[in-house]
Amino acid sequence: MSKGLIHVYTGEGKGKTTAAMGLAVRAAGRGKKVLILQFLKSKGGDSGEIITARKSNIKVIRFKDQTSPIFDPKVKIQELKKSIKKAISLSIKEIKSKSYDVVILDEFNNLLSNGYVTLKEIKKIIKEKPDALELVFTGRGATKELIKLADYATEMQMIKHPFSKGVKARKGIEF
Repeated sequence: MSKGLIHVYTGEGKGKTTAAMGLAVRAAGRGKKVLILQFLKSKGGDSGEIITARKSNIKVIRFKDQTSPIFDPKVKIQELKKSIKKAISLSIKEIKSKSYDVVILDEFNNLLSNGYVTLKEIKKIIKEKPDALELVFTGRGATKELIKLADYATEMQMIKHPFSKGVKARKGIEF
């Protein structure tokens, strides 16, 4: 049994969740059990990646009562924090279950950079992971401390993006 490693995909560029989804599909294709835990996604429907993940026998838990204030300025921060605490408890339970080979905590880096979770809580998640579990954190704003804990750290750098010219996110391309 090989040791599972810790991955961090971060940065201002496009592709953090997409990179993690690629890893999920690759792992599932090799018969590994994969879980994706999605934090702070907008209230819209499932993305193309999630639709494909479910078709590939990948379990997805999307915390639907969580929306970033970036997507919805009316979000009540105290309610959001309460929801995040519950989601973290559930995430730790799933991670400890030894039911998975790969667990992806999608948009989790944003929780840390926005002060919704602490480094102590992240260390607890890492400590609770079974030795063979591959653990992936995605999202903007990964802290230096999280990157230091990781075995892999990739920063997606935006060089150019059509959003700056007013092009909205497109179904099947950005989500």
